[in-house]
Amino acid sequence: MTDARLSSPHDHVFLGADHQRNERRTWMVIAITATMMVVEIAAGTLYGSMALVADGWHMSTHAAAMLIAALAYLFARRNAHNPRFSFGTGKLGDLAAFGSAVVLALIALLIGWESLVRLYSPVAINFHQAIIVAVMGLGVNLLCAWLLRDDHAHHGHHHHGHDHGHAHDHSHKEYQHDQHGNGQAPHRHHAGDNNLRAAYLHVLADALTSVLAIAALVLGSLYGWNWLDPTMGLVGGLVIARWSWGLIRDTGAVLLDYVPDNEDLPDDIRQAIETDDDRITDLHIWQLGPGHHGAIVSIASSQPEQLSVYRAKLAHIHELSHVTIEVERAA
Repeated sequence: MTDARLSSPHDHVFLGADHQRNERRTWMVIAITATMMVVEIAAGTLYGSMALVADGWHMSTHAAAMLIAALAYLFARRNAHNPRFSFGTGKLGDLAAFGSAVVLALIALLIGWESLVRLYSPVAINFHQAIIVAVMGLGVNLLCAWLLRDDHAHHGHHHHGHDHGHAHDHSHKEYQHDQHGNGQAPHRHHAGDNNLRAAYLHVLADALTSVLAIAALVLGSLYGWNWLDPTMGLVGGLVIARWSWGLIRDTGAVLLDYVPDNEDLPDDIRQAIETDDDRITDLHIWQLGPGHHGAIVSIASSQPEQLSVYRAKLAHIHELSHVTIEVERAA
């Protein structure tokens, strides 16, 4: 017995709710950063300022990292309907963010190494010029951070829901398939976009180094504390390394289909389905993209129901965007 609705095609688009807005903003930030980078390198070369040139090249590493984020948005959007991606391209942002986090860790290492070198062999600092550069850099970074802020909580979330249910009723040997199309629904909590978070952390890392540099330079110029500049560099490197580790951990978890401890989806599904007659024997949950989860639910039932009944029980869980339900008659 096959549900007539099986023939209705459905998409597998699991992009975040603010995908296009985030993509637009990332390109804007790259444009601003690249412009500032060119200005700094040109001015530094013209005025013989090592501080300007160094900051310009430092900005180029962040521009490159943000390019990873922008290209990931572009590729995910262009291939959103590509059937070769079995569960869509929603996780591409996490892959890009993982790559970005590795770049961030390398930047932290470079800053730390450069700071140690400077501690051992101090370099004469042109304080006045360096402070101007740091303030300019900070201004640009704050503008970029404002553009990349993650305010998705105020935006609607588009919910794609469909079930492919295979009900194996051993008494009748019949297969039922059930699916439902795309609909809009409210939601309880919105998963963050790790790709946007990665770009944001790169800008924040740049802003942090600027703030620490300004503090070190001002105090250094007033009290002649030249050691303060590389010391602040070490502090900045450690903070950036910590951000990088958090991002590597979170994106790695998504890529490996790890369900975090604070994720309440498994409990929600069990509470919705399990009764005296119905027991979940196998449950797989994974993230398909920001705010989207997939699930395979295997149910053993002493009195198997139509698949639409089980689907209706899960309808209120709006993080579930793709569900496969399997029902077997309990022995």
